[in-house]
Amino acid sequence: MYRWGVVTAIGVTLGYVAVLLANARHFYTDDSESQYTGLWVFFGRAFRDGQFPFLIPQQWMSGNYTNEEAGLFNPPQLLIDLIAPSVPNLAVYATIVKLVFAIIAGLGVYRVCLAYGGRAQWAAVAGVAFPFTGFFLFFDEASWFTAMSGTAWMIHAWASSVRYARGRGGPIPVFVYLYLAISVQYVFPAVEAAIMLVAVAVGELVWRGRAAWAPLTRLTAAAACAGAAGLITFLPSMLSAKVSWRGTSQINNDQFLTVPWSESLNASLPSTLPAFNSWWGYVQPLPMVYIAWFLIPALAFIDWRAAKAYWKELTSIAIFAMVMLMWTAGPGTIGPLRWPARVLPMLALGLLVLVCVLLGRFGTVRDWRDRGIAAGVLILLLWVRTFSADPHRVLWHVLSAVVVGLLVAGVVWLGRTRGTAAAVALTILAMFPITYFQVRSVQPTPMSWNLPANREEAKAAFPKFTGGTTLQLGDRGLLQPADKSLDGAYGSLVWGNYAKDLELDYVNGYTPNGHFYFGEMLCMRWDGSTCPDAYRRMFTPEPTTGRVLADLMLIDRIVLQKAMFPDAGTQPAPDGWHFVDVPGHQKYIWVLERDNGPISTVNGRIGDATNVEATSLSESGTSSVVRVSSENGGRITFARLGWPGYRVTLNGKTIPFTTVAKSFVAVDIPAGTRNAELDVTWRPPGWKIGIGSAAAGVLGIGVLQWLYLRTRRRGDEGGEGGDDVTPVPPDPKRELVESVS
Repeated sequence: MYRWGVVTAIGVTLGYVAVLLANARHFYTDDSESQYTGLWVFFGRAFRDGQFPFLIPQQWMSGNYTNEEAGLFNPPQLLIDLIAPSVPNLAVYATIVKLVFAIIAGLGVYRVCLAYGGRAQWAAVAGVAFPFTGFFLFFDEASWFTAMSGTAWMIHAWASSVRYARGRGGPIPVFVYLYLAISVQYVFPAVEAAIMLVAVAVGELVWRGRAAWAPLTRLTAAAACAGAAGLITFLPSMLSAKVSWRGTSQINNDQFLTVPWSESLNASLPSTLPAFNSWWGYVQPLPMVYIAWFLIPALAFIDWRAAKAYWKELTSIAIFAMVMLMWTAGPGTIGPLRWPARVLPMLALGLLVLVCVLLGRFGTVRDWRDRGIAAGVLILLLWVRTFSADPHRVLWHVLSAVVVGLLVAGVVWLGRTRGTAAAVALTILAMFPITYFQVRSVQPTPMSWNLPANREEAKAAFPKFTGGTTLQLGDRGLLQPADKSLDGAYGSLVWGNYAKDLELDYVNGYTPNGHFYFGEMLCMRWDGSTCPDAYRRMFTPEPTTGRVLADLMLIDRIVLQKAMFPDAGTQPAPDGWHFVDVPGHQKYIWVLERDNGPISTVNGRIGDATNVEATSLSESGTSSVVRVSSENGGRITFARLGWPGYRVTLNGKTIPFTTVAKSFVAVDIPAGTRNAELDVTWRPPGWKIGIGSAAAGVLGIGVLQWLYLRTRRRGDEGGEGGDDVTPVPPDPKRELVESVS
């Protein structure tokens, strides 16, 4: 078993080499370069300074990290963060981190196959194949890292859940893997894990009937403990939904990234370019629905009569795959779950496990000629579906079908003449050139931002601003291809979390779940881009305070993209501001700074004090302590976004607070207040419930582990297992033939 696990890890590594030969930056693309690696560096620096940054007020766009995909309570993610500042090249670091998680995912698939009685050889095939399935390779691994890491842990949770339900493992692995899948702070793996658990439960009941109730009760308890421990991950964002972009729960249907079932099943032709709506129109430039070259043709080499007797044992795999197939077709939005194509890796997972378990247990090459004809028909059907979706590349699809046919013939021949190991070896080795050509054929990738990977070079090239908080007004969409380099716009401008790579304090940042009213106020988007009117808005007085937004936000510097504001620097600067010369960067930016120096460090986070004398006493990311006096009553407006979770006390007594422009935290000070202490403190909403729930989850899994060990000891003393678990039945067809395909 361990030997083929090692083969799985080596196979995944070789597949990564093939990808890197085709595109050295494949794993440093899109959100990985613009969102995640910046977070890693930022959190790593904070941890090294002894801080745990739940909230950073001056990072207005993305500073509430309980709403971001930061993995605040995920130990492996925190380790990744801690190491990140020591690695100068973020592309190299991202690739290494993702290789580790690809191996984890591959070994998880291997374990799931073994848990269902699959042969180790074909379990290794499934494990190597999964990281190189289309959507997982080109999106989750290349871009959406939390989807990748959450999926890796979820797969292991599946294997451990089956083992626990069948009396071959304990509750702690179930708890740990489920918690890790939940706490990456990305909702899809959590929901997919819940679906997986339901599929396992139904499958066990179908297979074992009433004998399954007791172990499934224990499995449900273990999963509930993991859910309780992970509640703190999502509770703050759930309780903040009313002011965030995502809003409250809703179910809508649209065609964006919804995948017709006919495309989802076109899984084995490497040239497939499916047809459905996405960012690139109707025909996709990436093989999103590809799973593995052998998957569909292999159906011809399964002894279905023998398999029929054991279909109940594999019910849960089929249920999981069917649910995911149905999900890929919509609805387009289910609360925070949008873009159904995101579950294509789950469909790939279910089908790979199902087919490879069937191959291991019921694969045969008897009547190989007839089965070869059947495989040819399946390949022809694949070609017809692929040609229908993308008729302009007909020759490439023909070549692809011929290659798959030759590979099938080669594997069958090796299986008949050299045995299972040789057939499996060719099946795995064929994945590497296919992966190389798939990645190579889509270069230049349509997803890359081409942000600089070397942090030291980027910091050396960027303007040497002297501290303070900077706001950039510009639009990433105005960049031309030639601008996307360190010698171009990236030497002067930031988008996404690029400012965090540079260790600079910018208002702009990457957020998938920003503050709705703040975004509307500055017309700022998820990547930090703004509209041209943002400049006017920044210097327009807010009606209730009479102060301009630049003052209320405590902005020290404003960078204007010349492509958006070509004449700004030739016009008079706003009152209290002046344009400064930034040698070497005149091509891309104008820079405004305050006449009297920075204000962000003058008096805490006080943005405005009307009829109030206010002096900052102490300041942190989550609290402002201010000495206040007001003879006739007044208001303090803080440079803090009004996220849910604030509590305000005056001399220890709780008082209400409000918001200005639905964005800024504001406190009304009662008349007659003299030298009182005002304490404005933020905590993640629901944090007490989350901590209590986590403690209950840990305590609960401790009890389950104690019961598990107690039952095992009793079983050992009695000479037989204590669990009321039906053993896995012997498989008379397992050795039907020496070779399988």
